Amino acid sequence: MQKERNLSFFERYLTLWVMLCIAAGILLSSIAPNLATTLDAMSVHHVSIPIAICMFFMLYPIMVKIDFGQVVKVSKNPKPIVLSVVIDWLVKPATKYLLTIFFLGFVFRGLITGTEILASGQEVELWRSYTSGLLLLSVAPCTAMVLVWNHLADASMELTLIIVALMSLLILVLFAPVATLMLGGIGVVIPWETMLLSMAIYVALPLVAGYLTRRWIFANKGEEWFETRFVSALTPVSIAALLTTLVLLFSFKGDVIIENPLHILYISIVLTIQTLGIFVLAYFGFSRWFKLPYEQAAPIGLIGTSNHFEVAFATSVMLFGLGSGAALAAVVGVLVEVPTMLALVEVCKRTRHLFPSEETGRVATAMPATSAE
Repeated sequence: MQKERNLSFFERYLTLWVMLCIAAGILLSSIAPNLATTLDAMSVHHVSIPIAICMFFMLYPIMVKIDFGQVVKVSKNPKPIVLSVVIDWLVKPATKYLLTIFFLGFVFRGLITGTEILASGQEVELWRSYTSGLLLLSVAPCTAMVLVWNHLADASMELTLIIVALMSLLILVLFAPVATLMLGGIGVVIPWETMLLSMAIYVALPLVAGYLTRRWIFANKGEEWFETRFVSALTPVSIAALLTTLVLLFSFKGDVIIENPLHILYISIVLTIQTLGIFVLAYFGFSRWFKLPYEQAAPIGLIGTSNHFEVAFATSVMLFGLGSGAALAAVVGVLVEVPTMLALVEVCKRTRHLFPSEETGRVATAMPATSAE
Protein backbone atom coordinates (compact mmCIF):
# COMPACT_ATOMS: atom_id res chain seq x y z
CA MET A 1 0.00 0.00 0.00
CA GLN A 2 1.43 3.36 -1.01
CA LYS A 3 1.88 5.85 1.80
CA GLU A 4 -0.38 8.86 1.29
CA ARG A 5 1.48 12.16 1.33
CA ASN A 6 0.00 14.99 3.37
CA LEU A 7 -0.38 18.11 1.29
CA SER A 8 0.68 21.52 2.49
CA PHE A 9 -1.43 24.62 1.91
CA PHE A 10 0.76 25.70 -1.00
CA GLU A 11 0.72 22.24 -2.58
CA ARG A 12 -3.06 22.00 -2.39
CA TYR A 13 -3.54 25.28 -4.27
CA LEU A 14 -0.43 25.02 -6.44
CA THR A 15 -2.31 25.63 -9.69
CA LEU A 16 -3.61 28.94 -8.36
CA TRP A 17 -0.14 30.05 -7.21
CA VAL A 18 1.34 29.18 -10.59
CA MET A 19 -1.24 31.24 -12.48
CA LEU A 20 -0.66 34.16 -10.10
CA CYS A 21 3.11 33.90 -10.64
CA ILE A 22 2.69 33.92 -14.41
CA ALA A 23 0.55 37.05 -14.13
CA ALA A 24 3.05 38.61 -11.69
CA GLY A 25 5.93 37.93 -14.07
CA ILE A 26 4.14 39.55 -17.01
CA LEU A 27 3.16 42.51 -14.81
CA LEU A 28 6.74 42.88 -13.56
CA SER A 29 8.00 43.10 -17.13
CA SER A 30 5.65 46.06 -17.68
CA ILE A 31 6.26 48.05 -14.50
CA ALA A 32 9.96 47.28 -14.12
CA PRO A 33 11.30 46.49 -17.60
CA ASN A 34 14.86 47.49 -16.68
CA LEU A 35 14.95 44.95 -13.86
CA ALA A 36 13.72 42.16 -16.10
CA THR A 37 16.21 43.12 -18.82
CA THR A 38 19.09 43.22 -16.33
CA LEU A 39 18.25 39.81 -14.89
CA ASP A 40 17.68 38.33 -18.35
CA ALA A 41 21.12 39.58 -19.42
CA MET A 42 22.72 37.47 -16.69
CA SER A 43 23.10 34.43 -18.89
CA VAL A 44 25.79 32.17 -20.30
CA HIS A 45 25.09 30.62 -23.71
CA HIS A 46 21.35 31.40 -23.34
CA VAL A 47 21.23 29.70 -19.92
CA SER A 48 19.92 32.23 -17.41
CA ILE A 49 21.95 32.35 -14.20
CA PRO A 50 18.99 33.52 -12.02
CA ILE A 51 16.82 30.74 -13.47
CA ALA A 52 19.63 28.22 -12.96
CA ILE A 53 19.88 29.13 -9.27
CA CYS A 54 16.13 28.76 -8.82
CA MET A 55 16.11 25.47 -10.74
CA PHE A 56 18.78 24.06 -8.44
CA PHE A 57 16.73 24.76 -5.32
CA MET A 58 13.64 23.45 -7.10
CA LEU A 59 15.22 20.15 -8.20
CA TYR A 60 17.61 19.44 -5.31
CA PRO A 61 14.80 18.58 -2.84
CA ILE A 62 13.42 16.17 -5.46
CA MET A 63 16.77 14.56 -6.24
CA VAL A 64 17.58 14.00 -2.58
CA LYS A 65 14.41 11.90 -2.19
CA ILE A 66 15.37 9.48 -4.98
CA ASP A 67 16.36 6.01 -3.81
CA PHE A 68 19.39 5.45 -6.03
CA GLY A 69 19.41 1.77 -5.14
CA GLN A 70 16.04 1.45 -6.89
CA VAL A 71 17.37 3.14 -10.02
CA VAL A 72 19.35 0.02 -10.91
CA LYS A 73 16.31 -2.20 -10.42
CA VAL A 74 14.07 0.02 -12.53
CA SER A 75 16.63 0.13 -15.35
CA LYS A 76 16.35 -3.64 -15.77
CA ASN A 77 12.84 -3.22 -17.24
CA PRO A 78 13.36 -1.72 -20.72
CA LYS A 79 9.68 -1.57 -21.72
CA PRO A 80 8.77 1.89 -20.33
CA ILE A 81 12.16 3.31 -21.32
CA VAL A 82 11.86 2.18 -24.96
CA LEU A 83 8.25 3.37 -25.06
CA SER A 84 9.26 6.82 -23.86
CA VAL A 85 11.97 7.10 -26.52
CA VAL A 86 9.53 6.09 -29.28
CA ILE A 87 6.98 8.66 -28.14
CA ASP A 88 9.50 11.50 -27.77
CA TRP A 89 11.49 10.94 -30.96
CA LEU A 90 8.95 9.46 -33.38
CA VAL A 91 5.37 10.11 -32.33
CA LYS A 92 5.74 13.66 -30.99
CA PRO A 93 7.77 15.14 -33.87
CA ALA A 94 5.50 13.53 -36.50
CA THR A 95 2.27 14.70 -34.89
CA LYS A 96 3.66 18.19 -34.19
CA TYR A 97 4.66 18.52 -37.85
CA LEU A 98 1.21 17.53 -39.12
CA LEU A 99 -0.68 19.70 -36.63
CA THR A 100 1.53 22.74 -37.16
CA ILE A 101 1.29 22.60 -40.93
CA PHE A 102 -2.48 22.09 -40.74
CA PHE A 103 -3.24 24.93 -38.31
CA LEU A 104 -0.59 27.53 -39.13
CA GLY A 105 -0.30 26.63 -42.81
CA PHE A 106 -4.05 26.38 -43.54
CA VAL A 107 -6.48 27.21 -40.72
CA PHE A 108 -4.76 30.36 -39.39
CA ARG A 109 -2.69 31.24 -42.41
CA GLY A 110 -4.94 34.09 -43.50
CA LEU A 111 -4.81 35.57 -39.99
CA ILE A 112 -1.02 35.47 -39.68
CA THR A 113 0.00 38.03 -42.24
CA GLY A 114 3.32 39.64 -42.94
CA THR A 115 6.93 38.59 -43.31
CA GLU A 116 10.13 39.00 -41.32
CA ILE A 117 13.82 39.25 -42.06
CA LEU A 118 15.84 36.49 -40.46
CA ALA A 119 19.33 36.85 -39.04
CA SER A 120 20.66 35.47 -42.33
CA GLY A 121 18.96 38.26 -44.28
CA GLN A 122 16.36 35.93 -45.79
CA GLU A 123 12.76 37.14 -45.90
CA VAL A 124 10.17 34.53 -44.87
CA GLU A 125 6.47 34.47 -44.16
CA LEU A 126 5.72 34.90 -40.48
CA TRP A 127 3.69 31.70 -40.20
CA ARG A 128 6.67 29.72 -41.49
CA SER A 129 8.88 31.21 -38.79
CA TYR A 130 6.35 30.25 -36.12
CA THR A 131 6.24 26.76 -37.60
CA SER A 132 10.01 26.43 -37.34
CA GLY A 133 9.96 27.35 -33.66
CA LEU A 134 7.23 24.84 -32.89
CA LEU A 135 9.07 22.08 -34.74
CA LEU A 136 12.25 22.82 -32.80
CA LEU A 137 10.26 22.48 -29.59
CA SER A 138 9.00 19.05 -30.69
CA VAL A 139 12.53 17.62 -31.02
CA ALA A 140 13.80 18.94 -27.69
CA PRO A 141 12.45 16.66 -24.93
CA CYS A 142 12.39 18.24 -21.50
CA THR A 143 15.07 17.10 -19.06
CA ALA A 144 14.45 19.21 -15.95
CA MET A 145 10.87 20.31 -15.30
CA VAL A 146 9.56 16.78 -15.89
CA LEU A 147 11.18 15.87 -12.58
CA VAL A 148 8.88 18.39 -10.92
CA TRP A 149 5.76 17.20 -12.75
CA ASN A 150 6.42 13.55 -11.93
CA HIS A 151 7.19 14.37 -8.31
CA LEU A 152 3.84 16.16 -8.01
CA ALA A 153 2.11 13.18 -9.65
CA ASP A 154 3.68 10.70 -7.18
CA ALA A 155 5.20 8.79 -10.08
CA SER A 156 8.39 6.72 -10.11
CA MET A 157 11.21 9.19 -9.72
CA GLU A 158 13.74 6.42 -10.37
CA LEU A 159 12.25 5.74 -13.82
CA THR A 160 11.95 9.47 -14.46
CA LEU A 161 15.63 9.96 -13.64
CA ILE A 162 16.68 7.16 -16.00
CA ILE A 163 14.60 8.55 -18.87
CA VAL A 164 15.83 12.10 -18.22
CA ALA A 165 19.45 10.90 -18.37
CA LEU A 166 18.77 8.98 -21.58
CA MET A 167 16.96 11.92 -23.19
CA SER A 168 19.90 14.18 -22.35
CA LEU A 169 22.21 11.88 -24.30
CA LEU A 170 19.77 11.45 -27.19
CA ILE A 171 19.38 15.21 -27.58
CA LEU A 172 23.12 15.46 -28.20
CA VAL A 173 22.91 12.77 -30.90
CA LEU A 174 19.48 13.18 -32.51
CA PHE A 175 18.56 16.84 -32.16
CA ALA A 176 20.48 18.15 -35.17
CA PRO A 177 19.54 15.45 -37.74
CA VAL A 178 15.88 15.24 -36.70
CA ALA A 179 15.53 19.05 -36.58
CA THR A 180 17.17 19.35 -39.99
CA LEU A 181 14.71 16.82 -41.41
CA MET A 182 11.74 18.57 -39.79
CA LEU A 183 12.77 22.01 -41.09
CA GLY A 184 13.10 20.83 -44.66
CA GLY A 185 16.86 20.57 -45.02
CA ILE A 186 17.86 23.75 -43.20
CA GLY A 187 21.26 23.26 -41.64
CA VAL A 188 20.48 23.28 -37.92
CA VAL A 189 23.19 24.74 -35.74
CA ILE A 190 23.59 22.64 -32.62
CA PRO A 191 23.69 24.83 -29.48
CA TRP A 192 26.26 22.57 -27.83
CA GLU A 193 27.11 25.03 -25.09
CA THR A 194 23.45 25.58 -24.20
CA MET A 195 22.70 21.85 -24.19
CA LEU A 196 25.67 20.81 -22.10
CA LEU A 197 25.49 23.73 -19.67
CA SER A 198 21.76 23.39 -19.07
CA MET A 199 22.07 19.64 -18.49
CA ALA A 200 24.97 20.15 -16.11
CA ILE A 201 23.23 22.86 -14.08
CA TYR A 202 19.63 21.67 -14.25
CA VAL A 203 20.18 17.91 -13.88
CA ALA A 204 23.73 16.84 -12.99
CA LEU A 205 24.46 19.38 -10.22
CA PRO A 206 21.27 18.81 -8.16
CA LEU A 207 21.55 15.06 -8.82
CA VAL A 208 25.08 14.80 -7.44
CA ALA A 209 24.25 17.10 -4.52
CA GLY A 210 21.16 15.08 -3.70
CA TYR A 211 22.99 11.77 -3.86
CA LEU A 212 25.84 12.93 -1.62
CA THR A 213 23.45 14.55 0.87
CA ARG A 214 21.32 11.41 1.08
CA ARG A 215 24.35 9.20 1.71
CA TRP A 216 25.75 11.48 4.41
CA ILE A 217 22.46 11.84 6.27
CA PHE A 218 21.72 8.10 6.16
CA ALA A 219 25.20 7.37 7.53
CA ASN A 220 25.21 10.05 10.24
CA LYS A 221 21.59 10.80 11.14
CA GLY A 222 19.67 7.74 10.03
CA GLU A 223 16.77 7.14 7.67
CA GLU A 224 14.09 8.17 10.18
CA TRP A 225 15.65 11.62 10.73
CA PHE A 226 15.98 12.01 6.96
CA GLU A 227 12.28 11.22 6.36
CA THR A 228 10.76 13.08 9.30
CA ARG A 229 12.96 16.15 9.59
CA PHE A 230 15.06 16.83 6.50
CA VAL A 231 12.62 16.00 3.69
CA SER A 232 9.71 17.88 5.28
CA ALA A 233 11.91 20.97 5.68
CA LEU A 234 12.87 20.90 1.99
CA THR A 235 9.34 20.77 0.53
CA PRO A 236 8.62 24.52 0.96
CA VAL A 237 12.03 25.29 -0.59
CA SER A 238 11.16 23.37 -3.76
CA ILE A 239 7.76 25.03 -4.14
CA ALA A 240 9.14 28.52 -3.46
CA ALA A 241 11.86 27.98 -6.05
CA LEU A 242 9.28 26.79 -8.61
CA LEU A 243 7.13 29.88 -8.11
CA THR A 244 10.13 32.23 -8.21
CA THR A 245 11.31 30.57 -11.42
CA LEU A 246 7.95 31.24 -13.06
CA VAL A 247 7.92 34.90 -12.01
CA LEU A 248 11.42 35.40 -13.43
CA LEU A 249 10.78 33.41 -16.58
CA PHE A 250 7.67 35.32 -17.56
CA SER A 251 9.10 38.68 -16.54
CA PHE A 252 11.90 38.14 -19.07
CA LYS A 253 9.46 37.63 -21.96
CA GLY A 254 6.38 39.44 -20.69
CA ASP A 255 6.65 42.25 -23.23
CA VAL A 256 6.71 39.75 -26.09
CA ILE A 257 3.58 38.06 -24.77
CA ILE A 258 1.70 41.35 -24.37
CA GLU A 259 2.64 42.66 -27.82
CA ASN A 260 1.51 39.55 -29.75
CA PRO A 261 -1.76 38.38 -28.15
CA LEU A 262 -3.54 36.97 -31.21
CA HIS A 263 -0.51 35.27 -32.72
CA ILE A 264 0.26 33.78 -29.32
CA LEU A 265 -3.31 32.48 -29.21
CA TYR A 266 -2.89 30.73 -32.57
CA ILE A 267 0.41 29.16 -31.51
CA SER A 268 -1.07 28.17 -28.14
CA ILE A 269 -3.94 26.33 -29.81
CA VAL A 270 -1.50 24.17 -31.76
CA LEU A 271 0.63 23.48 -28.68
CA THR A 272 -2.35 22.67 -26.47
CA ILE A 273 -3.94 20.25 -28.94
CA GLN A 274 -0.63 18.49 -29.51
CA THR A 275 0.20 18.31 -25.80
CA LEU A 276 -3.17 16.86 -24.86
CA GLY A 277 -3.13 14.48 -27.81
CA ILE A 278 0.31 13.08 -26.97
CA PHE A 279 -0.64 12.71 -23.32
CA VAL A 280 -3.82 10.77 -24.12
CA LEU A 281 -1.94 8.55 -26.57
CA ALA A 282 0.99 7.90 -24.24
CA TYR A 283 -0.81 7.68 -20.89
CA PHE A 284 -4.24 6.26 -21.69
CA GLY A 285 -3.17 4.51 -24.89
CA PHE A 286 0.28 2.94 -24.95
CA SER A 287 0.72 2.71 -21.17
CA ARG A 288 -2.56 0.85 -20.65
CA TRP A 289 -1.95 -1.29 -23.73
CA PHE A 290 1.37 -2.43 -22.30
CA LYS A 291 -0.26 -2.80 -18.85
CA LEU A 292 2.23 -0.52 -17.12
CA PRO A 293 1.66 0.34 -13.46
CA TYR A 294 0.68 3.90 -12.65
CA GLU A 295 4.14 4.75 -11.32
CA GLN A 296 5.54 4.05 -14.82
CA ALA A 297 2.56 5.22 -16.88
CA ALA A 298 2.60 8.75 -15.44
CA PRO A 299 6.24 9.44 -16.44
CA ILE A 300 5.55 8.10 -19.96
CA GLY A 301 2.68 10.55 -20.38
CA LEU A 302 4.24 13.57 -18.68
CA ILE A 303 7.71 13.25 -20.23
CA GLY A 304 6.20 12.79 -23.68
CA THR A 305 4.37 16.11 -23.45
CA SER A 306 7.20 18.31 -22.09
CA ASN A 307 9.76 20.30 -24.05
CA HIS A 308 13.27 21.62 -23.43
CA PHE A 309 12.58 25.34 -23.77
CA GLU A 310 16.17 26.53 -23.48
CA VAL A 311 17.49 24.33 -26.30
CA ALA A 312 14.62 25.20 -28.63
CA PHE A 313 14.92 28.92 -27.87
CA ALA A 314 18.70 28.97 -28.27
CA THR A 315 18.48 27.15 -31.61
CA SER A 316 15.74 29.51 -32.82
CA VAL A 317 17.88 32.54 -31.93
CA MET A 318 20.94 31.08 -33.69
CA LEU A 319 19.04 30.20 -36.86
CA PHE A 320 16.46 32.96 -37.14
CA GLY A 321 17.38 35.77 -34.74
CA LEU A 322 16.34 36.94 -31.27
CA GLY A 323 13.28 38.83 -32.51
CA SER A 324 12.10 36.10 -34.87
CA GLY A 325 8.76 34.34 -34.90
CA ALA A 326 10.56 31.08 -34.23
CA ALA A 327 11.99 32.46 -30.97
CA LEU A 328 8.53 33.75 -30.02
CA ALA A 329 7.04 30.27 -30.61
CA ALA A 330 9.61 28.79 -28.23
CA VAL A 331 8.63 31.34 -25.57
CA VAL A 332 4.94 30.49 -26.02
CA GLY A 333 5.92 26.88 -25.41
CA VAL A 334 6.64 27.74 -21.77
CA LEU A 335 3.49 29.85 -21.44
CA VAL A 336 1.34 26.90 -22.51
CA GLU A 337 3.32 24.08 -20.93
CA VAL A 338 3.31 25.16 -17.28
CA PRO A 339 -0.48 25.39 -16.66
CA THR A 340 -1.16 22.50 -19.04
CA MET A 341 1.29 20.19 -17.29
CA LEU A 342 -0.18 21.06 -13.89
CA ALA A 343 -3.60 20.11 -15.23
CA LEU A 344 -2.21 16.83 -16.59
CA VAL A 345 -0.60 16.07 -13.23
CA GLU A 346 -4.06 16.36 -11.72
CA VAL A 347 -5.48 14.10 -14.43
CA CYS A 348 -2.86 11.48 -13.56
CA LYS A 349 -3.71 11.56 -9.87
CA ARG A 350 -7.44 11.38 -10.52
CA THR A 351 -7.08 8.39 -12.87
CA ARG A 352 -4.53 6.46 -10.85
CA HIS A 353 -7.18 3.84 -10.07
CA LEU A 354 -7.27 2.85 -13.75
CA PHE A 355 -3.74 1.42 -13.57
CA PRO A 356 -2.26 -1.43 -11.55
CA SER A 357 -0.02 -0.48 -8.64
CA GLU A 358 3.72 -1.00 -8.95
CA GLU A 359 3.71 -2.63 -5.51
CA THR A 360 0.63 -4.85 -5.71
CA GLY A 361 0.34 -5.37 -9.46
CA ARG A 362 -3.43 -4.90 -9.16
CA VAL A 363 -5.74 -2.05 -10.13
CA ALA A 364 -6.72 0.11 -7.18
CA THR A 365 -10.34 -0.07 -6.03
CA ALA A 366 -10.65 3.56 -5.01
CA MET A 367 -9.49 6.90 -6.29
CA PRO A 368 -6.67 8.55 -4.36
CA ALA A 369 -6.87 12.00 -2.88
CA THR A 370 -6.11 14.81 -5.31
CA SER A 371 -3.53 17.52 -4.80
CA ALA A 372 -4.88 20.62 -6.49
CA GLU A 373 -8.04 22.59 -6.41
